Amino acid sequence: MLLWQMSRKVLSPFSFLLSPLIIMSRFFSFFSNENGQALNAGDVEWGTNIAIMGGGSWATAIAKMFLERTPHIHWYMRNQDTIDNFKRLGYNPSYLTSVRFDLSRITFSSDINEVVSACDTLVFVTPSPYLKNHLKKLKVKLHNKFIVTAIKGIVPDENLVCTEYFRQVYNVPEDNLGVLGGPSHAEEVALGRLTYLTMGCVDNAKAQMLAEKISSSYVKTKTSQDVIGIEYASVLKNVYSIAAGICNGLKYGDNFQSVLMSNAVQEMNRFLRAVYPIERNVYDSVYLGDLLVTGYSNFSRNRVFGQMIGKGYSVKSAQIEMEMIAEGYYGTKCMKDINRQYHVNMPILDAVYNILYERISPSIEIKLLTDSFR
Repeated sequence: MLLWQMSRKVLSPFSFLLSPLIIMSRFFSFFSNENGQALNAGDVEWGTNIAIMGGGSWATAIAKMFLERTPHIHWYMRNQDTIDNFKRLGYNPSYLTSVRFDLSRITFSSDINEVVSACDTLVFVTPSPYLKNHLKKLKVKLHNKFIVTAIKGIVPDENLVCTEYFRQVYNVPEDNLGVLGGPSHAEEVALGRLTYLTMGCVDNAKAQMLAEKISSSYVKTKTSQDVIGIEYASVLKNVYSIAAGICNGLKYGDNFQSVLMSNAVQEMNRFLRAVYPIERNVYDSVYLGDLLVTGYSNFSRNRVFGQMIGKGYSVKSAQIEMEMIAEGYYGTKCMKDINRQYHVNMPILDAVYNILYERISPSIEIKLLTDSFR
């Protein structure tokens, strides 16, 4: 039985034998705010106060999407200098500088506890390697917040997708966890180009609420209950994008790239069926679409990272030159570790891992990979 399936709490059929006081205390302790005060489920109007947690390009694009329909948002950035420059310029000084914001509709803060206390819905958009450090200063409890992760990565050292990390470490209930996925480059959102996103949550009402808040003339949305599947697919597509970049750097052509992507979606499907076996269509945009846009687009930092590796850069030199996080580098190791439990046949993941972590020659490793394809 999977951990997230085991985590649902159900009252014993013999709970009527408990004293009324015990039952009441359990009920009110579950519906309480971060200060321990009673909180009825009906008191929360989800999405009333939304916070963007992060200051990068995807966070900036998500803020733009919310402000198309939402009157006001909170925005957490850890660097106060960035906030000061943002307020002075009217745009993010480091990312998507063409996007101008109405500052009267944004409450900025570098105090994570202040932002979390003020909001009911938190959209986390920090790179997965830094998530734990961002949360270290957190004193406010998260169990009665709607936590949405737009992070397409795994928490290193923990080997957990982000919703599982929030559930296990911060006791956030499963129906208060959501994921935002789909083929979406921040640069294209900034330009107002048509984008399709999927909001995942086991509580469909919450998923629908958030989907409506980010939809616009250029953002089309739908909902899903496959939270875990969307998260793992988001991690794997970064690994496969690195593979595509490596092959491009080695001068493999479009003919082979199409074969690589065809095998990648099959490999993804095998893993998703092993780790979370529910009915899903892996050819939906949130799975295959995200894989294709990340594998083919020059906006993809994972593809660019892979290209540099294929051209002969070391991992360290490629990371230094990029000046941005390629989440697939960290995701490759995490997925390799996770798959030791499931033993799924994943030759593309294995090849990327061997190149990045075992320092096997890219030309040799990819040649072995090509021999396994049909």
